[in-house]
Amino acid sequence: MANKERATWIWYPGDFEIWLGNRFNNRRTERGAMFPPFWKQDSPWSTVVFSLTAELAEAETVALAAEGDYNVMIDGKLQFGMPTSIELSPGTHHLDIKVHHESGVPCLYAKGHTIQSGSHWLVTYEDKIWIDENGEAHGSGVYTYAGSWHFDSAADKPSQYHLPRQYKSASRSETLPGGLLIDFGQETMGYPVLQDIQQEGRLHLYYGESREEATDAAHCETLDKLEVDSQTVTDLSTRRSTPRTSDYTLANSKAFRYLYLVTEGKVSVGAIGLDYEYAPYSAAHSGCFRCSDPEVNHIWDVAARTMDLTTREFFLDGIKRDRWIWSGDAIQSYLMNYYLRFDTECVKRTIRQLRGKDPVTSHINTIMDYTFYWFKSIVDYYDYTGDVAFVREIYPRMRTLMAYCLERADSVLHMEGKADDWIFVDWTDFAMHKRGTLCLEQMLFCKSLEAMAHCADILSDHPLADAPQGSLPATVYHSDALRYSVMAHRVETDLKTQFWSEERHAYLHALEDGMLNDMVTKFPNIFAILYGYAAAAEQAAIKRHVLLNDAVDKITTPYMRFYELDALCTTGEHARVLEEIKSYWGGMLREGATSFWEKYVPEEHGAQHLAMYGRPYGKSLCHAWGASPIYLLGKHYLGVRPLKAGYDEFEVKPVLGGLAWMEGTVPTPHGLISVSISASQLKVHADEGHGYVYLPQDRAVAGSTHPLEAAADGRQRIWLEAGEDALVDFTAP
Repeated sequence: MANKERATWIWYPGDFEIWLGNRFNNRRTERGAMFPPFWKQDSPWSTVVFSLTAELAEAETVALAAEGDYNVMIDGKLQFGMPTSIELSPGTHHLDIKVHHESGVPCLYAKGHTIQSGSHWLVTYEDKIWIDENGEAHGSGVYTYAGSWHFDSAADKPSQYHLPRQYKSASRSETLPGGLLIDFGQETMGYPVLQDIQQEGRLHLYYGESREEATDAAHCETLDKLEVDSQTVTDLSTRRSTPRTSDYTLANSKAFRYLYLVTEGKVSVGAIGLDYEYAPYSAAHSGCFRCSDPEVNHIWDVAARTMDLTTREFFLDGIKRDRWIWSGDAIQSYLMNYYLRFDTECVKRTIRQLRGKDPVTSHINTIMDYTFYWFKSIVDYYDYTGDVAFVREIYPRMRTLMAYCLERADSVLHMEGKADDWIFVDWTDFAMHKRGTLCLEQMLFCKSLEAMAHCADILSDHPLADAPQGSLPATVYHSDALRYSVMAHRVETDLKTQFWSEERHAYLHALEDGMLNDMVTKFPNIFAILYGYAAAAEQAAIKRHVLLNDAVDKITTPYMRFYELDALCTTGEHARVLEEIKSYWGGMLREGATSFWEKYVPEEHGAQHLAMYGRPYGKSLCHAWGASPIYLLGKHYLGVRPLKAGYDEFEVKPVLGGLAWMEGTVPTPHGLISVSISASQLKVHADEGHGYVYLPQDRAVAGSTHPLEAAADGRQRIWLEAGEDALVDFTAP
């Protein structure tokens, strides 16, 4: 097979992400001690075989490079040594290149005129697969297409990947009785740089998202200690020594706003700066939002900064404390990302890393609900991108993870937490049992089964003519779609039978030992609206008796507030939600936030806002799930969402919700959708796809560039094609 694209490094799909994720997750420290994750960490396959059959019209030289030791087999004949290039005569040839790397990812780079390494190569980890002299695959193992990204030259090795950095100076410094306090002006993350180190002694660096944390040497969450002598600078936490120069950059990044420097001995530091580390993005392909309310604009800006800080090699949760990849946090980051940067590569990397390898021995992050969010994240990804290839790649691992879940379900498909499971739901300030079969978990499980059926349908509709050995045949997708649909229907029916209370207009909390725990919480009722498990009349009842009922315990984390406000917007409460955004996220700004927090309780004061988990500074003040206004404003106010995969067809249904005007852009796979609306005019432009633009119900049309038609919900709408500008004028109120 000839490849017309440029050569790129390739590996077994998912292995680069697993390797990178292990480096990423193990960077976390707590007060100078390394702090690895408490769940299973997989490793890349140590030996893989890359295979290609190619027909050459003329002789060709193919340059080779690998990460690891390797051998080369041409047409069934093993070549001497590890050749850096091979000569091929005209005709059909089969290449097998076996790469072994014990401590990293086995990777291959091949570049010739016709033969170029890329995702069209086949790859196996030698699981009962062998190749005969004709290049034919035999056996019952896994043989799939290679993984790749954008490492497009032999020198650009995957093992050397890192995020870019930019040097930044501190905003101000203050001499205190015990040391020097440096303020960078806002929450940031990167590698501290100590300049002009003089003399010898010991340096103590205490980091804080707040002034209080940085200056509390006994309780701050992160710190560094350095020993400086005439020859070296030694990091005392790792015992890693570096030859001494005038400037020293710490080896591990830190998240902070304030840095408190305390010295011992005669050592001194001239200045402290930061190598700011960031995930690059295209400003031309990013979402934006502006409106008539300056506070809402400020909230959007800080939410965007929060997302940028928590978007790194992967989407993480909090940049100071956890610094791990969590599935429940990540699914919200994906959705916010679709309305901000549309970084689909980071989405795929995070999904792959979270899933890891077979066999499955525990839930993702050990949390049952986080496993279920993982399934839904794949459907969300497909809806926003239309990327069938990724669904095809990940589907076998969806099947084995779902098999693990079904093994743990009982005969009526109830999912209960086992002894080794963590049932999270949310951090709550009220007592809530998590025993038995929780209604919320059943809803998430039902949505996971629906995701399986939907992905099987997608792959049934997009068969591969040249599917590799060991891949799933089309008949499997057909049978899976039916099987999982039937199970999802059973679970949804059971939800209504077991948990719905007509008297209380709500889904109740749980079944415990066959008895109904009739506690009413917002959690399952929010998802009943979002996932379509409540009819229109039931949605109205849930909204009135649960979501807007002050007697029901409040949600105090942005994590579940994300879903709560999503559900309220779904039921038409845009004006109320806008006030909630101004109150809740605006409240954090009024407390001095420069990024949004893991949790916010308005009734708390001062240092109370910094505490969590029984630690005075345990709360993350830059947490991914705090950035949800990006998603809410893009989806529900600008009103943009895909109706067909990858925005092939879209919907624009803007709602001012009390604003005088708003404007913004939403990124799509190949362009932007731009929306501007005020009391007098609506403008919409789409770079790709086509879809309906819905007009406000409370405005009369004075003129339109496009014909009007009536929609089922009573609104008027216009049909917009890619590249067109729609302009609708409204009559004066």
